[in-house]
Amino acid sequence: MKIVVRIIAAILFFVIFSFALKNSHEVPLQFFMGYEWRGPMVLLLLVFFAIGATFGVLAMMPTIFRKRNEISKQKTMVSTLQKQIEALKVAQDRAQQDGGAAQE
Repeated sequence: MKIVVRIIAAILFFVIFSFALKNSHEVPLQFFMGYEWRGPMVLLLLVFFAIGATFGVLAMMPTIFRKRNEISKQKTMVSTLQKQIEALKVAQDRAQQDGGAAQE
């Protein structure tokens, strides 16, 4: 399975690399109020992809923190319930031992 993943990764790398080589010409990016930025198309695509990925991660942060908080609360609840189960088992064992001693 690792070999298949590496082959797919290598193919993807070569496709993206050939795309970069084919699109290395300079393009203008025009902003508001007459500002213009010139650069290779691949560089512009990479910059805006990185900006979009960063905004995507930042948009997910509140959800991630909320889920982590919920998970920690649930872990605390599980440990509390496990302690209660252990205490009940100990109480049942004592009750059985006391019941067995009373019958003799």
